[in-house]
Amino acid sequence: MCVMDLTARLKAQALAEGFSACQICRPWDVPEVPARLQAFLDAGHHGQMGWMAERTQWRGAPQVLWPEAQSVIMLAENYGPDHDPLEVLEHPEQAAISVYAQHRDYHDVVKKRLKRLARWLIAEADGEVKVFVDTAPVPEKPLGQASGLGWQGKHTNLVSRDLGSWFFIGSVFTTLDLVPDAAEVDHCGSCRACLNVCPTDAFPAPYQLDARRCISYLTIEHHGPVDEELRGLMGNRIYGCDDCLAVCPWNKFASRAAEVKYHARDDLRAPRLAELAQLDDAAFRAMFSGSPIKRIGRNRFVRNVLYAIGNSGAPSLRPVAQGLANDPDETVADAARWAVLRLADVANTRAGSDD
Repeated sequence: MCVMDLTARLKAQALAEGFSACQICRPWDVPEVPARLQAFLDAGHHGQMGWMAERTQWRGAPQVLWPEAQSVIMLAENYGPDHDPLEVLEHPEQAAISVYAQHRDYHDVVKKRLKRLARWLIAEADGEVKVFVDTAPVPEKPLGQASGLGWQGKHTNLVSRDLGSWFFIGSVFTTLDLVPDAAEVDHCGSCRACLNVCPTDAFPAPYQLDARRCISYLTIEHHGPVDEELRGLMGNRIYGCDDCLAVCPWNKFASRAAEVKYHARDDLRAPRLAELAQLDDAAFRAMFSGSPIKRIGRNRFVRNVLYAIGNSGAPSLRPVAQGLANDPDETVADAARWAVLRLADVANTRAGSDD
């Protein structure tokens, strides 16, 4: 079978498996990554994500990760929502959960699909494969741009003219010499929508992210108390943040996810903060079984909920926070006491205005 025919059949099979797009590049097509990664680390923008400073020789150069690989198959998986993810921000007594975490863990769903595609490829042609979906030091977004899947926007996430911002990325490395695609070019132009909407000013410059100020990082990766300067800016976002993705104009071409496992659970679209704050470890694990939220654990999750309660402006939630002021986890207790004080200030301000 000729290489062009195999490549064409591979792309058709990827779509048949349920992927939204399939593009190909070489492992060495991202020479700019090592310098950009080192600058990011030198600036300390990775925060507590110490793993990013490990194995940088792999993270910066995919050809070093697996020297035998000749091609990288980049796959896009649409997870577009059927609702406006910013609407919940107008309801401060409810929780805003990132769209990607409102149902099944995408790692599990995408990896199964990647493995099916990889098995098909092995059966069609001699060669070896390795599949990755955010599970190894692979620079997936630069590879996505090098393959033509999309381009890294000013918010550093991948954007597609066909899918907007709502898609996951997976990759299949193979020793097969497939036909590569042309890299995608930047289509952001003068737009600054994603930069301007960020509630914590996490972008020091276009195409640069300081994770230490990013709400997705703060709610998911950051352990311990969040700086008080940032707590008040987090609003009711308790797991991730979609603001910069949601305002991208290219989303006008996005569509709802076809995969039902990405359709939002009704109880996670806008859950009430008061109910989430009451979760103990067992109840937390039961509620988020099979969800990416489960990995942050009850304590970090309730910490986030308490910051949201403190930002709610709803004195009626003060007893909920007060009930956790002596939580066994000191970070949770600290968040509860902070929320109590914030809501006491709200109550006092309202009382003063009534006099």
